[in-house]
Amino acid sequence: MTDKIALIGAGAMGGAIGARLAETGTDLIVYDRDPEKIAALVAKGAVAASSAADAASQTKAVILSLNSAAIVRAAVFGPQGVAEGAKPGTLIIDMSSIDPETTKALATEGATRGLRWVDSPLSGGIPKAAIGQLTLMQGGTEADVQETQAILSKLAGNQTHMGGPGAGQTTKMINQVLCGLGFLAVAEATALAEAAGVDVEKIPQALKGGRADSALLQEYMPRFASRDYRRTGRIDNMVKDLNAAQDLARLTHTSMPLTAICAEVHRMLTAAGLGGEDQAALMEYFKGPNKEIAP
Repeated sequence: MTDKIALIGAGAMGGAIGARLAETGTDLIVYDRDPEKIAALVAKGAVAASSAADAASQTKAVILSLNSAAIVRAAVFGPQGVAEGAKPGTLIIDMSSIDPETTKALATEGATRGLRWVDSPLSGGIPKAAIGQLTLMQGGTEADVQETQAILSKLAGNQTHMGGPGAGQTTKMINQVLCGLGFLAVAEATALAEAAGVDVEKIPQALKGGRADSALLQEYMPRFASRDYRRTGRIDNMVKDLNAAQDLARLTHTSMPLTAICAEVHRMLTAAGLGGEDQAALMEYFKGPNKEIAP
């Protein structure tokens, strides 16, 4: 296991990852384009880098937590990117959520520059990062994935090697389909319960242990009911992921009618200015003229 870890990207999710690593004693080097985000992690014990290249030059393991495939490519292969500073054999651990085909291309390009690549997208969000209980879906060689599992042990309670490069991101797309549909289903059920006059606060307990029970039901129905919109995720990030899932469906000739409806609801809310809000703001869809979704 490497002594130092570099983190590129300290936004909402990257910041939570960095905070957990720094607070559990990891020798962490951090770079973000926003100096304030770097400063927040420096206050927790991390060391600031002047660029992604500078961060990579100080370690042989680099975690990426970035918002799109284009940003990942620029952070690694662009000017002052990871590839400029990285030593041969450096392990790139991409915890971003990007599409599988781009991941395969990035891993191939990285290999030509002596970089090893493991896609390691996550589920569980900021709350699970804070307690080191993220779920990680990983793609890469057996040896590289085993190495990442030691590095990421302070972050994750469940790490699964799904196959070669891109397999982790493919699994994340499946995860996001299930999460997107789950969020929307619980929001819709909450709206129905409210309209029917049922005590929504009692529903999670009433359904606990039954087939309709889920972690999303237990966590989010109370939040939907109380309009608790504190941010642990973003609606526009779900749009990105559902778009990628639909791209994968087209590539594999898979029919996904429910995902199409779910993605459209998320797009509508984003267009209405709610893209930066938590999934709890899905309840906004169920007021006003858009109470029903046309099939």
